[in-house]
Amino acid sequence: MSESTVDVLPELKQIVGALLFAAKEPLSIKRMRKAMIETGNGFGGPYEQYAKATDQQIEGALEELQEDLEKAKLGMNIAKVAAAYRLQNDAACGPFVRALLEKNQTMRLSKPALETLAIVAYRQPCLRSEIEGVRGVSVDAVLRKLIDMQLVRVVRRSELPGRPWLFGTTQKFLEHFGIDTIDDLPGSTELKRAIPTDEKKQSTETFPEMEEELGEQKNEVEAVRDADAVEEESVAALDEEIQALNEETAGEEK
Repeated sequence: MSESTVDVLPELKQIVGALLFAAKEPLSIKRMRKAMIETGNGFGGPYEQYAKATDQQIEGALEELQEDLEKAKLGMNIAKVAAAYRLQNDAACGPFVRALLEKNQTMRLSKPALETLAIVAYRQPCLRSEIEGVRGVSVDAVLRKLIDMQLVRVVRRSELPGRPWLFGTTQKFLEHFGIDTIDDLPGSTELKRAIPTDEKKQSTETFPEMEEELGEQKNEVEAVRDADAVEEESVAALDEEIQALNEETAGEEK
């Protein structure tokens, strides 16, 4: 052989890229390192060097690979979701991928499902009664649908009488919305910001709708509160008129 086996061994970033390409779900650094250790132990010889790869080296390889993908403009990038990494197509190439896979009809969650999912995401772990208290309607059917879609799960039982279930989001929820942890959800100040009309039309993501739905819900609550305040003022004014009329009537009788 003109070349030794060592000369053709791949770089760490090549191995990382191959693992991400072959994986059907996001890969954690721990899972990548495990694959390298198993390869080193199984093949031995020069492959043993990969079994010694550290978390920092694998992270560095991921960064290098991401830079290479951006420079080469290959239509792919590396995203970190649910504390793991996945290889995905660039958002700009999405329409072409959907056409190829015959999935031009983007599946979207219904508004009741989005509203319920947003409440669970921000208040988890939460009771069904808490969700219904915010929405004002029964959520049994919607919750079952979200659980079937693996976006919501039962976390544990509450210590309240009857031991009702507490609900929370799943790892698939993080993967679906492309976020790393629940802490990456927009804060209350971000939820108050209105989304421009043009962005609403162009957006194919589900997550902005969660912000929009929560914003609309908050506006409805504030509108009800304003109406209640106006009604209280009207009642107070009417009480004052009745009291004045009673005093006037009492004076005439005297």
